[in-house]
Amino acid sequence: MAENTVNVSIPRRWIVGMHAAGALLGFGAAFVIGPLVTWLLGLAGDAPGPLRLAAGLPLVWAIPVLTLAGLGVGFWFAKEWQKENGTITTTPEGVTVHRAGSNRYVARERIGGVFTDGRDLIVTDSATNELLRVNTDKVLVDRLRDAFERFDYPWQGTRDPHDHAFATWVDGSGLLDARTHDLLRARQRALADKRPGAAEDARDELRNLGIAVRDRHDAQQYRVIGRGE
Repeated sequence: MAENTVNVSIPRRWIVGMHAAGALLGFGAAFVIGPLVTWLLGLAGDAPGPLRLAAGLPLVWAIPVLTLAGLGVGFWFAKEWQKENGTITTTPEGVTVHRAGSNRYVARERIGGVFTDGRDLIVTDSATNELLRVNTDKVLVDRLRDAFERFDYPWQGTRDPHDHAFATWVDGSGLLDARTHDLLRARQRALADKRPGAAEDARDELRNLGIAVRDRHDAQQYRVIGRGE
């Protein structure tokens, strides 16, 4: 069974490397924090309280304290990195995205194309409707490609083959109906308010209307399925 399942996530060795990098930066900071605070005091007459506190530690204490602090920062960044990317499970039967305590499954028979576009992994059906669009780190692209090709999924590369059909959304333009504008407006507000769940709900409703949406250059871009393909 295991040989028919491929899980793609941030490799453990990279997570350990991030932990080690944090600890190493903390260790190095123990030797430069004093000169840095002295320079800031000479330049601006003041320095942030935490920096002054760290600079006041004897070196014998600064080394373990700042090394542990750096390790803690490394753990935090690694955890956020893992949370952001989750795990993508590929089998001959379908694809499952495990992320932020939720799971999303797309059956193989529904899939007509798989590709990445920047930091997005996109799965479409045979009519180019987007069945799935999730953020994924570029460092995972090769492993994702290998996983999909292993089970003969229609891998289409690292550029959206429908890129030319996307247009930047202009609120109130006559190119879209009122309902679509309402959903794009709601999604824009959700993104601005950092409510990813609400933004994803709006994307799902747009998908049901035959509209694909992506974020580029601080703006929403949309594609009407079947138009300009």
